[in-house]
Amino acid sequence: MRVLIVEDELYMAEAIRDGLRLEAIAADIAGDGDTALELLSINTYDIAVLDRDIPGPSGDEIATRIIASGTGMPILMLTAADRLDDKATGFELGADDYLTKPFELQELVLRLRALDRRRAHNRPPVREIAGLRLDPFRREVYRDDRYVALTRKQFAVLEVLVGAEGGVVSAEELLERAWDANADPFTNAVRITVSALRKRLGEPLIIATVPGAGYRIDAQPDTGHEGDERG
Repeated sequence: MRVLIVEDELYMAEAIRDGLRLEAIAADIAGDGDTALELLSINTYDIAVLDRDIPGPSGDEIATRIIASGTGMPILMLTAADRLDDKATGFELGADDYLTKPFELQELVLRLRALDRRRAHNRPPVREIAGLRLDPFRREVYRDDRYVALTRKQFAVLEVLVGAEGGVVSAEELLERAWDANADPFTNAVRITVSALRKRLGEPLIIATVPGAGYRIDAQPDTGHEGDERG
């Protein structure tokens, strides 16, 4: 299990991290909201432990972004606020659990393991199409039993395309579902990412371009048709 600890009290954050490591739980620390968002963008975590009152984007804002990402990552909120209405707003935001400071490390460990078990029971199904095998839980992709290393953005785009089960997905929809709300609608990021994704997946090209409509997974890939690099 790998967790992200978002806590601006460095001493507490380090104590939690060191204690979790003794329990075989890997942990990274973010002391502010901006660092938390950066780490979430480049790493895959099983659970986020959020202090609500942090510099930069608040813990509530981080929780909202995690939920909007659609990853299903469980959120445990840490806070000194122990009033029922404070807890209620946290759960309304989408938090899965709530722990009030001060707390015993062992209680945090027990809650993290419970969340991890619950997450395991709700794992999204492995999807397979045209020789592709995409595991959303492990974030792994295989093509004809060959592991394909992808960036987070490439994986996100492929996940949308595979989920369409051969249906056409527009560039606009890919931008909406694989990028955040601040993405420039006129960017060529989708075209660039799809082109890089095709190269990673190898021949024969499996992502077809449907002129004027978007992209789709070709169930019977064949080099030299509309799924070329021009899209």
